[in-house]
Amino acid sequence: MRPVYLCSPKRHPDAIPLPMIRFAIVAECLEYQGCDTLMFTSKQAVLSAETIDPQWKRLPALAIGPATARQIETLGGKVLHRPEHFYGEVLAEDLRRLFADRKILYLRPREISFDSRSYLAKAGIELKEQILYETKCRSYDASDAPSPGAVIVFTSPSTIHCFLKNFSWDASYTAVVIGKATLAHLPEGIEAIVAKEPTIAACMQRALEVAQRGKKTPDTL
Repeated sequence: MRPVYLCSPKRHPDAIPLPMIRFAIVAECLEYQGCDTLMFTSKQAVLSAETIDPQWKRLPALAIGPATARQIETLGGKVLHRPEHFYGEVLAEDLRRLFADRKILYLRPREISFDSRSYLAKAGIELKEQILYETKCRSYDASDAPSPGAVIVFTSPSTIHCFLKNFSWDASYTAVVIGKATLAHLPEGIEAIVAKEPTIAACMQRALEVAQRGKKTPDTL
């Protein structure tokens, strides 16, 4: 069985931990004056909001992705809606149809994989944004690189960027990515498989399927 490395800060019992990023909060308060709805696109944004001001739960939230929705509910917040689609014009149309009259505050990381604000503006929705946190790369020695033949799980564009900052890509590796927005950040020519859902659990399921085959396959998306 091929070894599986997880580049997320979160651990998984079936993966070798290789966290590529750490989080740093950059906001001192939440600027939700004049807003009646929050929007989160990551679990970490919810955790950051909780650290900055636990009163964020007074407002209902739009949760992009199942892990984000679960984190909101775990902390006692209310999920007003969880869009079925996560990217681009499809997401904008969903929000335009259901929440055109809402004053939405998007609580986000400094770097994002797609520009929700621009897409929503095209659909006639003005979105207020606030940056809550940023990601920073962890540093590794070359000797810490995954072993040949490894299956490597990337859970965000930042994990890809930081991996390639630390290590060279070996042709024997296979990448498993959490979604198409993350896939777009891989260099051309890298064998990559997209998880069926944008969750770490779904990534690990695909990664273990690949690892158990014992060798690389042309199952590339």
